[in-house]
Amino acid sequence: MKKTILFLTTLLFMTTASADNARKTVDELKAKFIKMGEPRIEGVEKSGNIITPVIYFGKQKINNTFDVVDEIKKTSGAYATVFVKDGAEFIRVSTNVLTPKGVRGVGTKLAHNKAYDAVIKGEVYCGDIDILGNSFYTCYDPIKDKVGKIIGIYLIGFKK
Repeated sequence: MKKTILFLTTLLFMTTASADNARKTVDELKAKFIKMGEPRIEGVEKSGNIITPVIYFGKQKINNTFDVVDEIKKTSGAYATVFVKDGAEFIRVSTNVLTPKGVRGVGTKLAHNKAYDAVIKGEVYCGDIDILGNSFYTCYDPIKDKVGKIIGIYLIGFKK
């Protein structure tokens, strides 16, 4: 009985720690981008194998640049992605998440899952999600332009 209680207490602590770490780290990711300036969409370019809208923060183009997501990985161990909204889809345009082939998942779409359902309504989603075949504890936070329109998503994930 004592072992079961200890196990459940440890599991609850680990889940809470993961949630706190993911929330804190997605806030750090957001702060790094917002420091660059106002988010906006301008033009299109190839991301992976598809043409997507280009997301900027201030003068900094985010599509196909990886400095910030790689810095987050280095400092926190978290996987990080910026998605751009393209119609009803969200496309990875800056990420340190690798595909099963070992390349950055740029140009891949966000699955229509619990995170998608929350973000499309302008809400944050934190919880377990499968990303490109791997299980992660995640936080997805919508990126909104200056008039409040959802134009993308910040994602932080810790591999389980």
